[in-house]
Parts: sequence; structure tokens; C-alpha cells
Amino acid sequence: MDNQEMNHKEDEIKFENRIPLDGLKESVTNLKAQLSKVIVGQENFVELLIVGLLSNGHVLIEGVPGVAKTITAKLFAKCLQTDFSRIQFTPDLMPSDVLGTSVFNMKTSDFEFKKGPIFSNIILIDEINRAPAKTQAALFEVMEERQITMDGKMYKMEAPFMVLATQNPIEQEGTYALPEAQLDRFLFKIEVGYPDFEDEVQILKTHHERKGKLPETEIESVLSPERISELRDQIHEIIIEEKLLNYIAELINKTRNHPHLYLGASPRASIAVMNAAKAFAAINGRDFVIPEDIKNSLKPVIGHRLILSPDREMEGMTTGNVIDMIAQSVEIPR
Repeated sequence: MDNQEMNHKEDEIKFENRIPLDGLKESVTNLKAQLSKVIVGQENFVELLIVGLLSNGHVLIEGVPGVAKTITAKLFAKCLQTDFSRIQFTPDLMPSDVLGTSVFNMKTSDFEFKKGPIFSNIILIDEINRAPAKTQAALFEVMEERQITMDGKMYKMEAPFMVLATQNPIEQEGTYALPEAQLDRFLFKIEVGYPDFEDEVQILKTHHERKGKLPETEIESVLSPERISELRDQIHEIIIEEKLLNYIAELINKTRNHPHLYLGASPRASIAVMNAAKAFAAINGRDFVIPEDIKNSLKPVIGHRLILSPDREMEGMTTGNVIDMIAQSVEIPR
């Protein structure tokens, strides 16, 4: 074997992933292929949903009515061989309507707990900001700890457990803004906008060609709970160098003393950025994180956790503008 062949062989070894990710990439491709049968455009939305699933996080989806927030979340759940539950939040919804309630059993002369719709795998909460604070607060424990405590007894959620919540940012009448503690429990906030002209034409075509068939009938389940668990274990193994951990910490730290911000991001946000960056690396076929993965995670992870100072908000500035400023001010590790 000559020197040139040896060098080529060494290069192959050097760039070979230490963690086998072919199966993960194939699973992600299958998931995207199923959703693309019905969902036109919205590639970023779909990718963030997949990253949220692999990172074991919850997702808040914000957009005006009619941009396929709910249908995308429903079809995403249909792609998974898991239980699915949908809860329509309304102003008269009580915590027991979500969590469940104790009912007196005449036969046993004892109370027994009847589980509510939250006991499922993928939970779609439609119009989460329609329910009052009391009902929203019922989600605090279950979203963070994957359990609920009722009458002194603890009930664990079966994995995978993921909350997909939608809200409309325009209509304020009859809505209750989510408190910061609730927002902080969402890994991502995905802002869904209008489709561009070409995508809208394609949407019309697909609706015409479907001839009244329900979109759900075209979607097949491609991921089992066991497979999701295996993929999540692989995400934990993704390598991230210490200089990149310092980079994340510096970005988050800058939000806490930025003159344009009233509230910065918490350590929970740092962990969320790291986990999301690992998932972005994995679905791109890499077993190591690069700065680009961190940048891709930054806005969806911390945009909803920051609060602008009142004077900057009046000037029309957004948290996205501040995140861009912070990202430009921190040196990218080489």
C-alpha cells in the first residue's frame, strides 16, 4: 500500500462517526417523508418538532389561525406508534378536566382515581392561552417532572411524554397570557408564518387531489416508543467539547445583564440549548456538536424566555433582535 492510499485510509478513519447514526438519520427521513405527504413547506417547523421529540422537550406553536399548526401537530403524532390525546383549552376548563379526578366507587366503598386526558404520550393542547391560570398551573408538575400528584399519590407518565401546545398571538380577548414559569417549561417556541406563493399554490393542488379524503388517512406510523427511547439515548451520547459548553454559557449569561432585557434566560435554558444542539448535530449525521448547531437552537429555545425592557418594547424591538445582537457579540469558538 503506497503513502497516498495510507493517507486516504487514515482520512476515512478520522471522519468516521464514533456513534452509529445511520439508523437515526433514516428514522428522521422517514418521519419527514410521511409529513411531506400532507404538509407543504414548513420544513423548519417539522425539523423543530423532530428535534423537540429527540430532546425529550415540549413545544409551543404560535401562529395566526389557518396556518396548519394543529393539523401538523396531529399528523406528527400520527407518525408515532404512541397514544395521542387532544385537549381543547377553554375559559371554563378545570384542572380536573385535564388531570383527572377521584370518584367514589360504590362497590368498594372507596375513592378511585379516574385518569384525565393528560395520561397519554403525545398531548396536543389547542389554544393553551384560553384556559385560566388555575388550569394552566395544573400542567406545571406534569411538564417538568412527567408525573402528577393527586390525593397524596404520585402517578408517573409513560414515555415518551410530549406536550404540543398551540396559541394565537393576535386575538387577546378571552385569553390568559402564559406565565414565565410555564413558558420556561417549553423547550421551543415555534412561530409559524404564512406560506410563500409557491407553497400556497402547492397546498391548493394537494387539497384538490385529495378529493375530500382526511389527511390522517395518508400518514403511516413509523416510530415506536422503544425506537424513540433508543434515539434519545443516542442523542445523550453526542460529543460536545468544553469550549462549546463555555460558548453556550456565555451566550446565556449575556442575556442576564443585557441593557435591552428585563428578564434573561435561566440555567434550564442553557441545558435546553445544549440538548437541542446535540439533536441538530445527530439529524445532520454528526456525532459531535458544532457552533452552527448552537446557533440554530438559540432563537427557538430562548426567544420565549426573555422579556424586553418596556422602553425597547415600545420602540418595536423584538427578543429575536436582541438574540442576534448577543450572538454577534460573542466570539465563535474555533
